[in-house]
Amino acid sequence: MRLSLVSALSSCALLAGCSGGIVPPSQPGQRAASLPAPQRIEPAKPIAAVSAPAAAAGQNAKSAGVAAGPSFDTLGVSEEGAARALGAFKASCPALLRRTDLSGLTNSTDWQPACRAAASWSSGDARGFFTQNFEVAQIGDGKAFATGYYIPEIAGSRTRRPGYDVPVYSRPPELVEIDLGTFSESLKGKKIRGQVKGNSFIPFADRTEIEEGKLSGRGLEIAWAKDAIDFFVLQIQGSGHLRLPDGSLMKIGYDGQNGRDYTGIGKVMRERGLVAPGKANMQGLTEWLRANPEQGRGIMRENRSWVFFRELTKTGAVGALNVEVVARGSVAADPMFTPLGAPVFLSMDRAEPNGLWVAQDTGGAIKGANRFDTFWGAGAEAERLAGGMAARGTAFLLLPIGTIARANAGSSPQP
Repeated sequence: MRLSLVSALSSCALLAGCSGGIVPPSQPGQRAASLPAPQRIEPAKPIAAVSAPAAAAGQNAKSAGVAAGPSFDTLGVSEEGAARALGAFKASCPALLRRTDLSGLTNSTDWQPACRAAASWSSGDARGFFTQNFEVAQIGDGKAFATGYYIPEIAGSRTRRPGYDVPVYSRPPELVEIDLGTFSESLKGKKIRGQVKGNSFIPFADRTEIEEGKLSGRGLEIAWAKDAIDFFVLQIQGSGHLRLPDGSLMKIGYDGQNGRDYTGIGKVMRERGLVAPGKANMQGLTEWLRANPEQGRGIMRENRSWVFFRELTKTGAVGALNVEVVARGSVAADPMFTPLGAPVFLSMDRAEPNGLWVAQDTGGAIKGANRFDTFWGAGAEAERLAGGMAARGTAFLLLPIGTIARANAGSSPQP
């Protein structure tokens, strides 16, 4: 999940529970004094969705309804964007060919022709690859909502020292994840997390219990963060970098979640009138939390979800397919509606997220048809884009040729 919870979600997650801050250090271990520049939005006009028969809100893509979209050649995909997506798709193929597609649209063999073609495709004409190997499909009414996420960088230390006292925990061995789909077909795709106590399966400790020391003294700390608010933001993103006192970086990634529901504190703060409409963004929320530390701690604890981490050795961030996600090329999606590994075309009311992406990740608040969380990488520009991303428009999936006809014939993919 993004990054493997990947989780959770850019400043939008803070704002409303959908997925904010790489703050480059001015000196090793210190926060920069300035906040990112205000969000600049480049408006755009989305492509209209195709008309499709009304369908009930289904549990997966097949039940939500599948319609043929416009020709790929009419979407206006740039060669640069197609090349980036082709690289991400190629990297996804090994996992794509092993996974069970929860969307009800495809099986692993459906993807074999495209994956074989990707393996030997020349470096040129990436758009031609997608034209030849996919058909464009619309799920449900095609109306899409996209947010953004990125890799935050905060101050931290491998060992506890003065000024570094916020624990970064690894996953406790007693935390158990249960796939409910193994018990009932109606629960396919649903999981719960908790722990066994005696003969009962009970909820795991929530944020308040963990912050008050429930896991302390057990050797689960892999690092210590300098600032609790910064660490809270990093947990929302599901992955990040710790800038150590010597100036080096420690990369950490998602290693599980406590099973408690995620609550977007931005929505809570707006409903209580704590932030003005113009301040309901990442910068406004963090400013308020710092100015009101006691009340802010209580607000953050209303998000009972807690994310556990492990140290990463790969160069980049790893998503739900266990491959490195690609800046401006990977999106988190709901696997019940988007096959993980499938290309996704976004046409939104702002230009920045428009183009071709590949679904390589999931997120705790990324739920439903045509709901996506775009990945922007690391750095100040990534923070600026992800932190203010909230775009609406139209989404199309690129699926193996023949998928649409089979879905509309009422037949299911053969195993």
